[in-house]
Amino acid sequence: MSKSDIEIVVDDPTAPEPDSPALTNVRTVELFTMVLLFVMAVVLGYDNWRTGASWDATGPQAGYFPFYLSIILVVAALFGFLSVLFKSTEGIETFVTRAQLRRVMQVFGPTLLFCLAMQWLGLYVASFLLIAGFMALIGKIAWWKSLLTAFIFVAIMFVTFDIAFDVIMPKGPLEAAFGR
Repeated sequence: MSKSDIEIVVDDPTAPEPDSPALTNVRTVELFTMVLLFVMAVVLGYDNWRTGASWDATGPQAGYFPFYLSIILVVAALFGFLSVLFKSTEGIETFVTRAQLRRVMQVFGPTLLFCLAMQWLGLYVASFLLIAGFMALIGKIAWWKSLLTAFIFVAIMFVTFDIAFDVIMPKGPLEAAFGR
């Protein structure tokens, strides 16, 4: 882009404050991720070894290839952990600030509730609540627009999946009341 081009800058009034305190740094998150990966690989390796990780008369047993992939994953996790551990601690970047985490949780919390609510309310009712809630509470869009948009989206989703393609989706009490 040349210097004569005009740059458009849009300020987000809800953007996190630049002076928000750091909650964790990149190094800590990398170490935690490597430990989590190591534990997962050990559990998978053990389960595949228990299933059968050798050759029998007909060829490899069910856990043969996954077991050796788990070993590769263990080695990779150890290498990653050690490389992060012995990396210079100068200039460690902030991974997330308090304000950034608050914004992430504004999306994660309702999404987690959606997954839980879908078990009892069904996909369509839970989707309606999620979409309307996001639009109205986070997007600051008028309630009537949020409700209308959520209803139209859920109706299109219902017609597409349940009627047109006859796909079995998680149902709740409302769908059962309509006989679907």
